[in-house]
Amino acid sequence: MEEKFKSGFITIVGRPNAGKSTFINQVLKQKIAIVSDKPQTTRNKIQAVYTTSDAQIIFIDTPGVHKPKHKLGEFMNKVALNAMKQVDIVLFMIDGSESLSTGNRFIMETFKHTNQPVFLIINKIDIMKKENILATMDEYQKEFEFAEIIPISALTNNNVDHLVDTLKKYLPVGPQYYPSDIITDHPEKFVISELIREKVLIKTREEIPHSVAVVIDEVKKRDDAEVIDVFATIIIERDSQKRIIIGKGGQMLKDVGTLARRDIQNLLGSKVYLELWVKVVEDWRNKRSSLHDFGYRENDY
Repeated sequence: MEEKFKSGFITIVGRPNAGKSTFINQVLKQKIAIVSDKPQTTRNKIQAVYTTSDAQIIFIDTPGVHKPKHKLGEFMNKVALNAMKQVDIVLFMIDGSESLSTGNRFIMETFKHTNQPVFLIINKIDIMKKENILATMDEYQKEFEFAEIIPISALTNNNVDHLVDTLKKYLPVGPQYYPSDIITDHPEKFVISELIREKVLIKTREEIPHSVAVVIDEVKKRDDAEVIDVFATIIIERDSQKRIIIGKGGQMLKDVGTLARRDIQNLLGSKVYLELWVKVVEDWRNKRSSLHDFGYRENDY
């Protein structure tokens, strides 16, 4: 008997730095979700499409759920919690090396209002002892009845294939929603802006990371050469931050551009000329008009 094609939508929720974006990139074997060691790296809902001969899984990577300090934080929480609605499976990813937190208990409370199966994904087992993995499984089982509990390391790809195979068993028979060569439904401009923002996060410290947004002003292919021109503006909140991002003699901005251009070239499959500007928009994270202008629109979710 021929196996029927399965498809479905799966949302990934968890605290900041649980490894959700690393997991997405590992499954796809391509970078579409940015990764850094700074909390709340993911701000929007990233939709990733994984297609095999027998199934198509649409993963929704969400911002880490946290206690918001501004309107941007409120927006991020709303995106994460709304993403649990109208999906087939919820993946609750935790950093297994950390103890059970108030934040994770809050997330588990929200599962009581969902009818979908919830998997507990214990990530970062590459830095955990076996007895600690078992203790974590036991601790979380007492809090909520999970459909599956699967330990993985998204970083080293340990047990990720097993997780994907298990997900397929839970998915309903369904259509192929996207062509096989599509790995995200986000426009190229969005992914490019995220790759640039990632490099700012990697290169800067302290208050800078959370104050940064990136707007892509233009992406165009040159008529006379195999080169794509990308013009982008890095938005920050204070003049002091602008000086840090530009750096002495413009070196910091140059470093950010060099790193970002490499990833953008991989994404577009072409040589890229990248030009970056830095602009101050005071307190943009608390202004609804600025949030909307910079791509954080509540009505999209």
